[in-house]
Amino acid sequence: MSYPGAEDYLHCFSLYGDDIRTMYLDHDEGRYEFLFERILRMLIQQSSFNTKIPLPFKITARKILSGDPEARSYMSDPEKRNFMLSDLYDFVLLQHKINQRNM
Repeated sequence: MSYPGAEDYLHCFSLYGDDIRTMYLDHDEGRYEFLFERILRMLIQQSSFNTKIPLPFKITARKILSGDPEARSYMSDPEKRNFMLSDLYDFVLLQHKINQRNM
């Protein structure tokens, strides 16, 4: 299996707490920013699991990490970053459960 896989994403999310949907409300925004940055870096990696991830997540990650001003400005809003992370978390969790059931 190549990195990152569903388990890698879930592990990363778990390091930052149980409820990704309200994490951005935490007063420690640096911690949340670090999670967002780590997830972006995982999204741009070549892996078999990442081929299943919807393209908009990967395009957004590439744009932000390449310094695209429009993408960086749009995603500077914590609520938008949270929405992206929350949707990605739901997708990864669903894929992980499907894979577990098929084993």
